[in-house]
Amino acid sequence: MRLLVVEDNKDLAAWLGKALRQAQYAIDIAYDGEDAEHMLKVAEYSAMILDLSLPKLDGLTLLKRLRQSGNKLPVIILTANASLDGRVAGLDSGADDYLAKPFEIAELEARIRAVVRRGQDRASSEITVGNLRFSGGTRQFFVEGEPLQLTPREYAVLEQLVMKLGNTVSKAALSESVFGFDDEADPSAIEIYVHRLRKKLETSSVQIATLRGLGYLLRHVQ
Repeated sequence: MRLLVVEDNKDLAAWLGKALRQAQYAIDIAYDGEDAEHMLKVAEYSAMILDLSLPKLDGLTLLKRLRQSGNKLPVIILTANASLDGRVAGLDSGADDYLAKPFEIAELEARIRAVVRRGQDRASSEITVGNLRFSGGTRQFFVEGEPLQLTPREYAVLEQLVMKLGNTVSKAALSESVFGFDDEADPSAIEIYVHRLRKKLETSSVQIATLRGLGYLLRHVQ
């Protein structure tokens, strides 16, 4: 999943970016509201982590504009203002969740998983395809109950295919979920990751099918 972190404190933003990348998310960072608004128009994200006290365009205004445009992107507000009025203002402006600073990264990760699941209208946090199981709670894959060992980018590709189960996912959409703006994305990289995943899924009852000109589809094979 690709996340947008909007935080003007560059040290905090760097820490968040590093921690969330280690948790196998693709991360883009904006340091002010105007940059964030532009990035939201040109890229697709699974969720946004939003500070309220931003230069150029404050977080609440950015959030209100996002909702007025019809964008239902899950948003978690991060702020030092933990007052009731502050929480109410954020939630009334369209936020999905609210986390006061300071916070533990494990709690933020849990809240991200929760808002993304709600945003995708999946009541269950577990998805099973054949003998492949994805646990949304732990963000782990299992084949026949055994953990599937994946690199972060292999994981990102397979997660996107599972979350879009039953639908064809284009190479461009997979690339967006794997690479941030600051990453150097090789046009052939997705093909490489899909090839590696196919090797790792050889003992499973699922297959990544290529639909020429359209993209990839995860399906159960008998």
